[in-house]
This record gives sequence, structure tokens and C-alpha cells, in this order.
Amino acid sequence: MKLMRFVVAGTVLLSVASQPAAASAQQTENERDRLRAAAVVLKEIFGMPDSIPQELLDKAECVIVFPSVKKVALGIGGSYGRGVIACRGGSTFDGSWGAPAMFALEAASIGFQLGAQATDFILLVMNDRGASSVMGSKVKLGADASVAAGPKGRAAGAATDIVMQAEILTYSRARGLFAGVSLEGSTLRSDGDANERLYGRKIEAREITRSGAVAIPSDARPLVDLLNARSPRNLSSRPK
Repeated sequence: MKLMRFVVAGTVLLSVASQPAAASAQQTENERDRLRAAAVVLKEIFGMPDSIPQELLDKAECVIVFPSVKKVALGIGGSYGRGVIACRGGSTFDGSWGAPAMFALEAASIGFQLGAQATDFILLVMNDRGASSVMGSKVKLGADASVAAGPKGRAAGAATDIVMQAEILTYSRARGLFAGVSLEGSTLRSDGDANERLYGRKIEAREITRSGAVAIPSDARPLVDLLNARSPRNLSSRPK
């Protein structure tokens, strides 16, 4: 009888001890799912007739993808999304696209666009100042970094000065419709816990995307390869 109680107690303790490891493994799989979903969203948007203008993508230093953002109880009509950011390598963003970092989007003003369906958001970071802003601890769009709804299709050439001078251009896809969208007032920040789970240690988004401190995860390969195939070089005009 004593032996039976010992066996049962040991089984319970083993089960309890294994729960944190199982939960951690599940959370890591969530990050992998996020990477795969971001690649799918970007590939589908690139395949649309009126997509992100190639000339803007070729000048972008970073791309941020938030797949399937849903409306949540974050204030009135608020939303919260989890996505990824990938940047070109090199000190002047003239290298290949590198390892992505996990990012979060918080907003209280875009709920009207979401409704009952999930919405995908794409953000293009267009210059060094914008990249420096988003790599900080938290950036409020419109206050800490200038932002504008991005033109699509062949509209880039006719874009206003406000659009062309913006540090970040923003787009959304909902109900099959792709368009520029205003995300002014939204907040971007690094998703530190997710980065730690994905890369196995505490690491800043800037280290991941800019310093080459980590290898590109296998689940991020479709996203990175897509960006390198679609826009292999930074064509921004830069001082010599």
C-alpha cells in the first residue's frame, strides 16, 4: 500500500513538473506559426494586382507583418496584434534581409476596420530614422515616427509629399480588400517574451535584426527568402 502511494505521488509530481516544459514548447510553436503566417500573408499580398508598389518596397529598410489582427477589449474598438519585423542587413541597410524579430501592435482607433473578421497589416519602414524609432522600447505612430497610409499599385508616383516623406507606410487587408490605412496613434513594440522563446535567450529586437547576432530560424526562411527574391537590393538614394 505504501509502495502504491509512493508511485502515485511520484507520477503526480512528474506530471506537474512537465507542465511548464509543455507550455513553453507550445508557446514556441506559436512563434513558429507566426513566422509562417507572416510569409503566407506577404506572399498573397505580393500576388495581388494592386499590391505594394515595387519602388516603395525597394526603398524600404524594414517590413513589419501582422497577420490576422483581431478586435479585442482594449478600450473602445481596440485591437492587439502579434507579428514580425524583418530588416535589410548592413550598417546602411544595403544587405540581404536578415533574421526577423517578434513585434506587437496595440491600437484603440482601428477597431472599426476589423469587425468580426481578422485583418492583416503590413508596415514599410522607409528610412533610418523610422528604423531607429521602431527598434526602441516602444514607438507611437504619428508622434514618435511619422506615418501615412501607403499608396498601392501604380499610385506611388502620384503619392503626396506627406506620403513620400513618411517614415512608415501602412497597409491593411480585410475581406479580400487591400489598401493603405491610417494607423496613427497605434503603438509598436518589441515582443520580448516571444523573442526569448524563439531564440532561446533574452535578446533585443535590434540585436536580432541589425547585428546578425542570431541565425535565421528555419520557420522564418520562407519570409526572408520571399523578401530577398522580391526586393534583393535597397534602391534608396543615399549620400555617397
